[in-house]
Amino acid sequence: MSLQRMIDHALAETPPGRSVWVALSGGLDSSLLLTLAAAAAHRYPRPLRALHVHHGLQPAADDFERHCRRLCSRLGVPLHVERVAVDLAAGKGHEGAAREARYSVFARRVAPGETLWLAQHLNDQAETFLLAALRGSGVRGLAGMAKDRAWRGRRLERPLLAIARSTLEAEAVQRGLAWVEDPSNDEETLDRNFLRHAVLPLLASRWPHAGDALSRSAALAGQADLLLDELAGLDLEGLGGDATCLPVSGLLALSGPRRRLLIRHGCHHQGLPTPPSRRLETLLDQLDAKAGAEVRVAWPGAEARVWRGRLHLLAPPEPLPPGWQAEWDGHSPLVTPLGEVRASLGRADGAPVRLQVRPRRGGERLRLPGRGRRDLKRLLQELGVPPWERGRLLVIWEGETPVAILDPLNEAWLVLAEGWISRGAAPGRSPRPAGRPPPAPGR
Repeated sequence: MSLQRMIDHALAETPPGRSVWVALSGGLDSSLLLTLAAAAAHRYPRPLRALHVHHGLQPAADDFERHCRRLCSRLGVPLHVERVAVDLAAGKGHEGAAREARYSVFARRVAPGETLWLAQHLNDQAETFLLAALRGSGVRGLAGMAKDRAWRGRRLERPLLAIARSTLEAEAVQRGLAWVEDPSNDEETLDRNFLRHAVLPLLASRWPHAGDALSRSAALAGQADLLLDELAGLDLEGLGGDATCLPVSGLLALSGPRRRLLIRHGCHHQGLPTPPSRRLETLLDQLDAKAGAEVRVAWPGAEARVWRGRLHLLAPPEPLPPGWQAEWDGHSPLVTPLGEVRASLGRADGAPVRLQVRPRRGGERLRLPGRGRRDLKRLLQELGVPPWERGRLLVIWEGETPVAILDPLNEAWLVLAEGWISRGAAPGRSPRPAGRPPPAPGR
């Protein structure tokens, strides 16, 4: 099948009426992909758009943009240019930081339900496989790039992933297509470029089909990853189906490999980074810690905590700013550092109130109906509020008297003092199952 027919078929498979975007860098691969897509759109009409991300990392960046504008003008394809500031100090490396900036643009510009085409090819997949192997990655890393996948409600597709770059270059030359060469592609100090210019040509001199073989291995790893994902999904259902909160007893009943797989699956299910191998082993060693022990294992972007017999996988809790407080009339939307809360609070006798909202500091005592004055710490233990959530609770005061406890993230009243009523989330919650987070009313 010719490249043009292959792209025709790929475009025909996209939903009619939904925009198809092409990520256009200005290089050979994306320039050819857009050219083929524009021709295909005459036979299979779809709204076709191009998206260029201007990273501003090198003087040639403006040349890339000019080329993209000329190409899109010639093809009659609308072009959207987004300029980004790449955070090179974030510790993700040059390539990783630029990739994160691009994907933030993709999420902002491509609407849910639309399709984004990326121009990676077979040689890119071979490089990705080798990089993953050299980093000691597992099956998911070795699987490399997916040909198509769902991403944040959108479709990401790589129509050229099975095509060698030499084939793409021959097609571009035959069409008289112009493109821009990225000078940074020649910098062999970058790992991917070293593989591209030094390692893969050497491998191909001994094994001419090395690129195809590595790409096939990535595809096989992808199939294995899908099977492992299915297995982890079955284990998750067997343990209750809540990826945020796994029973430790159930985890310990699994074999070691399935335990590791399920924890990684739980992180992936929530969009959290998976733990590096050493962090994961540290966590597994502490799963059966004695009751009451504070177990917390953290890695960039996520953490795990063991509490009341359950393993919690979560993003690092966002703390309240020190010293924050606010005045509140009890019925207007309450703006907090953790978001706006739409709930109301008032005296049962209808008297007007002037309230102050502050973070919990410890030592607060509330008078409860039929129970007298009770220590807030004990109340939160009865309600099953995990310790790491308690620092984000807000205490509502009338003068020097605490009258209610609010969970702003879930817009939930946890405790109301005697003589106070709320028209928001139901107060006086029954104690939750150990370690389970409170439900979010109306969400």
